[in-house]
Amino acid sequence: MLCDTIAMERVISVSKGIIIGASLGNCVHVAGAVHFLNLAEDEGYETVFLGPAVCVDTVLENVEKIKPDMVGLGYRLTPENGVVLVKELIEKSAKIKHKPTWIFGATAPVAERVRELDFFDAIFDGTDDIDDSITFLRTGKLPEKNDAEFFPTDLTERIFQKKPYPLLRHHFGLPVYDDTLKGITQIAESRVLDIISLGIDQNTQQYFFNRNERKPEMDGAGGVPVYDENGFRKLKEASMCGNYPLMRCYSGTADVMRLAKVLNETISNAWCAVPLCWYNELDGRGDRPVKVSMDEAQQLIAFHGRNGPYGPKGIPVELNEPHHWGLRDSHDTISVAMSYISAYNAKKLGVCDYISQYMFNIPNSLSFSMDLAKVLAQIELTESLAGSDFRIYRQTRAGLPYLSGDEAIAKGQLAASTALQMNVKPHIIHVVGYSEALHAATPEVIIESCKIVRGVVRGTLFGNAEANNDPNVIKRRNELINEANYLLDFIKTEYSDISDDPLADTNVLSDCIKRGILDAPHIVKTGEFRGTLQTRVKDGKCVAWDGAAGCVMDEKIRIGKLCGIDV
Repeated sequence: MLCDTIAMERVISVSKGIIIGASLGNCVHVAGAVHFLNLAEDEGYETVFLGPAVCVDTVLENVEKIKPDMVGLGYRLTPENGVVLVKELIEKSAKIKHKPTWIFGATAPVAERVRELDFFDAIFDGTDDIDDSITFLRTGKLPEKNDAEFFPTDLTERIFQKKPYPLLRHHFGLPVYDDTLKGITQIAESRVLDIISLGIDQNTQQYFFNRNERKPEMDGAGGVPVYDENGFRKLKEASMCGNYPLMRCYSGTADVMRLAKVLNETISNAWCAVPLCWYNELDGRGDRPVKVSMDEAQQLIAFHGRNGPYGPKGIPVELNEPHHWGLRDSHDTISVAMSYISAYNAKKLGVCDYISQYMFNIPNSLSFSMDLAKVLAQIELTESLAGSDFRIYRQTRAGLPYLSGDEAIAKGQLAASTALQMNVKPHIIHVVGYSEALHAATPEVIIESCKIVRGVVRGTLFGNAEANNDPNVIKRRNELINEANYLLDFIKTEYSDISDDPLADTNVLSDCIKRGILDAPHIVKTGEFRGTLQTRVKDGKCVAWDGAAGCVMDEKIRIGKLCGIDV
């Protein structure tokens, strides 16, 4: 059974009370009012539903009798008739003693006309979403234009403001700096995205402090070129509007500690994302040896954790590690084991708030059921480490290789993957723009992609199909937990004579990669990297494959063959 494992539950301060709901006048459409009252009950309010087609006098009689804190009225017919009813309500409500908060829900044309009457404290017009209603019930207000104080600047506070609705994050960085600057403002003003994940180009990641080494022909390759600290500050300033999205950026591939300090000081980096084993000679995103990059990654994790310079809470950290193995066609067992190793390192290095990313659809030929089983296994092992001093937040996303180059198909795939992700109750959804197979996402693509995801969240947040209980999913999840534990135990035993803590020892982990204990088919094999792993997708699962025998290998057999151990 999947449990909700935010290790620290927090009660958001709200004024609980009574809410009355009804459809006004001759309107019989009650779904909106009922759904709003259901949300209110979840937030601890008492609710009273008066029913459909309730006249103004009946509404006011109940207001005087019940004395509710809020009254929610709906009207979904013609604007002209709605205006007449609201004018009657305004006139007659002036004569009653009890003054509740008045809420109105309607179609956009009705809402537009009713806003002109300036009576209701909050108006919902159908373009809003569940998270808007939840936020209103918790705070008693909807944000006004440029209402910066309404939006938390801290990631965990933002999560708890919207929970159980997930935060949405999207990667953004265009090859031209000014286009990126304008796009950030456009995205912020759309209010559909909570976190702008700034995509900087490889030149910036590697040569930010050595501008003379930049390769001009590579400017803008993979993201936005940023040349100095002021460039980062301007990007952050561009986001200070709309819903004031948080901003974050991936770590560098050189001078990682210096760049981390720049990101924290210029864009208030919402959290640090760093791989443990990559951004080095393995993937060509830098020229650091594996062991050196691991040491620097651990320093970076500790810098942002509670042992760093930012006080007892520190800055949240994500180890965007497990999916790097899946993207390089490692079998599912290694992705599951690396989920645990990543979180284990973060906890040991003093991180308090840990973002655990689960990339679905890698490899892209996994079946949905086996993909879900893999993620459930990752979650179970990772969250076994959770505690009051190590809080874990789930972040899910679709895999880049999954999306088709046909944008119409890609939109369907984005929606389907999101529905699958909702089975694990994510705290953050990393939205992948539907255009990614063709080109970097523009502001228009990002906004539309976020709306697609919001549509899926709306339909699944309070009642998704229980795919987690599928017997085949449970069987595969348990199988992967056992296989990953075998691999983890082997590493601990194999290196017990040289390390007190092998899973957090960079000498051990780098040696595991060189020997092929941790391996991926895409790693170029040399005299130093000598793994032999082959994989195949069989029955919807990515498995270790014995090419000579033409069969699947479990971890005991794979490790035995690799290390010359009789099994």
